[in-house]
Amino acid sequence: MTRVSLSRRPRQTDIARFAGVSVSTVSRVLANEPGISTNVRDQVIRIASELGYNVRPTPSAQPQNQRPVALIPVDQATGGLGVFYEGILSGLRGAAARSGGTLLPRLVRSSSVKASELKQTLSETDATGIFLVGIDPPEDLCGWLAESRIPTVWVNGNDPNLQFDCVSPANFYGARLATQHLIDAGHQQILHFTMSHRHTIRERVRGFEAAAAKSGVTTRIVQLPSTASRTSTAACEAMEAILLEDQGFTAAFCMNDMMAIGVMEAVTNHHLSIPQDFAVMGFDDLPCASMTMPRLTTMHVDREAIGQEAYYLMQRRIADPGAEPRKVELAVRLIEGATVRPQSKQSEDGEQLA
Repeated sequence: MTRVSLSRRPRQTDIARFAGVSVSTVSRVLANEPGISTNVRDQVIRIASELGYNVRPTPSAQPQNQRPVALIPVDQATGGLGVFYEGILSGLRGAAARSGGTLLPRLVRSSSVKASELKQTLSETDATGIFLVGIDPPEDLCGWLAESRIPTVWVNGNDPNLQFDCVSPANFYGARLATQHLIDAGHQQILHFTMSHRHTIRERVRGFEAAAAKSGVTTRIVQLPSTASRTSTAACEAMEAILLEDQGFTAAFCMNDMMAIGVMEAVTNHHLSIPQDFAVMGFDDLPCASMTMPRLTTMHVDREAIGQEAYYLMQRRIADPGAEPRKVELAVRLIEGATVRPQSKQSEDGEQLA
């Protein structure tokens, strides 16, 4: 007998109401995701059944010997973004350890990852799935992965075709918020420094453009060469040239903190004060952001949480290979440094206050 007679088809909101849990919890239970207590899971499934909700059979318990392999781009891991990927790897390892699994990290050249190499890696490691960490695979490799039905999760990646599970920071919304922070501080001419062709970085460009278009400010996108070995040096040189042009730009939003540091160096070299004469926003909140003087204002990315969420997506994929792909974006938050001057307050008669 059901707890209530519904005159319509039951929804997850109905299950959540009678089970006394959130809709998100109901969704995770019905998707057979890990991380839910047995009591809560049983309660949700029982009420869902009583209400007539179509509950998929729960798969057998997760195997404790999962051995997913994590492919990490060697150029990123050994370069300035090494700490970024170290955080993601830490999250993956932690989630694997808690689940009784084993993570198999492998450094690869992202530009040369091929199906043949993946087949060899899977054969050598007996891996149960693949994490593509910071790698946007070409179309032919995507086709092979889809056809082979090997559990695959894009980590710090964004699949534009929605074929694979993927998890990333909220790049679009984070960039829009960062740009809006500069606009709210009174800046009307803003630069955006970028350099990558990755889907995730394109989202940051889109976020910048969206905020700028809404406010009608003047912008310029500074595309640094992707071949630059040191992004901070490339950003410094580009900013030096822009300052010599003297076109009136007063702020810059940079796609990452290393670029922001290069911009700060150029501004200081021109005897301008930060943030009084020029404001700088970064992204990622890498350790170097706390080493600048003044402290860099940036957007914090929870790198360990990205790794953890990716592992949960892998568990879900292994448990239910036919599940629809899931795209997860984790919120980023503003870190109030001292490279963006707060918007000036005004008195009632309009006079600006210090």
